[in-house]
Amino acid sequence: MRILIKQDENEIAYWTADYLIKKINDFSPTTEKPFVLGLPTGSSPIATYNELIKRYKKGDISFKNVITFNMDEYIGLPEDHPESYHFFMNEKLFKYIDIPAENIHILNSNSDNLENECIEYEQKILKYGGIDLLLGGIGMDGHIAFNEPGSSLTSRTRIKSLCYDTIQANSRFFENDASQVPTKVLTVGVGTIMDAREVLIIVSGYHKARALREVVEGSVNHMWPASILQMHQKCILVCDEPATAELQVKTVKYFKDIERISTDGNHQ
Repeated sequence: MRILIKQDENEIAYWTADYLIKKINDFSPTTEKPFVLGLPTGSSPIATYNELIKRYKKGDISFKNVITFNMDEYIGLPEDHPESYHFFMNEKLFKYIDIPAENIHILNSNSDNLENECIEYEQKILKYGGIDLLLGGIGMDGHIAFNEPGSSLTSRTRIKSLCYDTIQANSRFFENDASQVPTKVLTVGVGTIMDAREVLIIVSGYHKARALREVVEGSVNHMWPASILQMHQKCILVCDEPATAELQVKTVKYFKDIERISTDGNHQ
């Protein structure tokens, strides 16, 4: 696991966008061999998406041969609902870049057969050869995608009930009315995330400090699902200073020293 500590959210966004662009460009994707990118929603990636749009407009990157798979979607919200993740992704990223519509994959939470939708989603990922790089965030309770505390660490894409804390946290997007927040979602599983060849996680803000501590210094534990990332062969956590508030001083010093010493970017 590699941990990068940046000053603030803007530094995280700049570094993350730069890293993604280099990965895609070095891959030299084609129609026959596209780059497969896993994408999140929520507040964590917005600054990074803004930076990607800026860099696309400068001509630094093309998404024509990039295939995307989003991690989750609320059950029951129409795709054009302002809080659906279909709507979010279009408004925050897709409509500003050159990605073909057929390259975008988001779970259909209005399917007549939700269980079949989950199975087919896993099959689509496999059809493209798996996810090359999955960008994500973690929740205050250590959830990743919508894999809440208690989720199986080998879970696959499935229907999931949200816990009270997540519903309360997401109510800020629904006029602060928790009763408007859908209680069920479709989400990729922890096992699906771990299958990605590389995972890059954004952790920003003091409110994520406890989760970051558990993920980095705690045991691998299904009550902190993102802690399984300790077992991933190529995982980067890029966080800001406030998010490190609960890490041990020696942990922070260790990873800062690693970055100072290692300039090739290959330390894991």
